Formats: sequence, C-alpha cells, structure tokens
Amino acid sequence: MLELYAARGPRLFLDENSVFDIGSLIIGGADLSPGRAIPDDGDPRIDHSLEGFLFTCGPDHIRHPEPVEGVEGKKYPLHGSFSACPAEVTEFRNGRLSSTARATVMVRLAGGGLARLERRWHIDGVTGAVSLNDKVTNAGATPFAPMLMYHMNIGAKNFDAKTQVSGDMVGKVPVSWQFGEGENYVFCVPAGGAEGHATVRLGPIAGAGGLTLRVDFDTATLPYLQMWRNESRPAYVVGIEPASHDWKPRAELATAEALTLLQPGESRDYGLRFAFA
Repeated sequence: MLELYAARGPRLFLDENSVFDIGSLIIGGADLSPGRAIPDDGDPRIDHSLEGFLFTCGPDHIRHPEPVEGVEGKKYPLHGSFSACPAEVTEFRNGRLSSTARATVMVRLAGGGLARLERRWHIDGVTGAVSLNDKVTNAGATPFAPMLMYHMNIGAKNFDAKTQVSGDMVGKVPVSWQFGEGENYVFCVPAGGAEGHATVRLGPIAGAGGLTLRVDFDTATLPYLQMWRNESRPAYVVGIEPASHDWKPRAELATAEALTLLQPGESRDYGLRFAFA
C-alpha cells in the first residue's frame, strides 16, 4: 500500500496490487474501512477488496455473476474483472497543499477483450477534498458494454444512533444508516441531481469525531446510487455505491438498450469527489 496524504483531509492507503483502490482510510483518528467485518462471498479477490474503503466494480460487469453474452458456459466474475488487477504507478507525489497519484491498469475482460484504466487520485490540502478521475478505454479489438460502480465501504462500528444518510435521491428527510428491514438490505435509485451532479451524505460519524462524509459524483456516467447494509455477523458495513446501471439483470438492461457498446479505441470517463466536514 502507498500512503497518499496532504495537510488536510484523509490519509489514503492505495493498493497497487488491486486497481489502485483504497484500502485503509484514516480520518478523525479512525480507520473507516470495514476490515474483516464483511461477508464472505467465496471469492478471495472480492474479500480482499471489500476490506478496503473503496473498490472499483467493472469495467464489464458490476454485480453478481451472470452469463457472458455469446460465450456458452462462461459467467462474468463477481463485481466484474477489475478486482486484483495490478496497477502500474506513473506518478506519486505527496505535498502539503496538493497530493496526486496516477496509475494505469490493464484488465482482460471476461468476454475476451481488453480494457485500460487511467486513474488519478488528488487530495486538496486546503479543503481536504479527495477527487478520483478515471478513464476507461477499450484497448482490445472488439466492442464491449462498459459498466462501472464505485463500492465505498464504511465500517459500521464507527456509527451511532445519530448517523444518517441524506440526499435528494433518498427523500427530503434523512434516513437512519440502518435503512430497510432485517440484517441485510440493498436499494438502488436514480441519483438525479441538478445539472448532472448528485450528492449523498453519511454522518455524523461518531468514531471519526462526529465528521460527516459527503460524496459527489457526475450522473452523466453514474446515473444511479446503490446503497448496501450488512449486519450479518461478522459483517458490519454500509456501502455507498454510485453506479452506471440500475440494479436489473443484464438481459433486461440490454432490452432497455442500456448496455451501449464501447468501440475499440473509444473511452468513457467516470469519477467522484468526497470530503469530511
């Protein structure tokens, strides 16, 4: 793990062995990543990724395994092909006022194609805000339907009864972090937002000194917000998940013409920004 930090904001531990995703995130004296307080999905790649504060689902699939179109007997892996792909770090610079890390990730797709991720992390040392900018390019010879979801995981041990989720997409009134029924619950809604921008907040986070997490993302390529809660022992985690596609089977998305193809050489941009205050 490489530690990225600035005068203000969180300390990020970036995993160069898996897509340059965030492992631990330290803010307000607490590590907000869930660690081993996660469900066992039976896939070591995903277990490793889930332990961290943010991992990237995609670029060819974002949820549970489904058949690869036109390839008999083969399925997309859980949360897509990205997880466990090593990153080539091309820039890494810590500074008081500005810190930046860049990396390139090549991934072989489940359907046989090839994609390239160009990733940039930046911490603004004045505001403490963290920005993630990603470009996914079809580096292969055949088209594929890109899908992407940022799976942000926060350890619920840091919450108390005052911790709530708020944002236009969840309604005018904030909801408890223990949304839904039972020990497990998932919902997925259109992110909405004015002028192609959406915001969701989670807080106050007692374990981090009462700070609130604000996540902003561009709805042009991430038009949905999925949220996930799991309190089935040993799991104790909440997920904030900006997503490119609704929570529907691939066949249904294809029928709705939501699986638009990325041709060889074409790119698509994704990103988000988060801060604690």
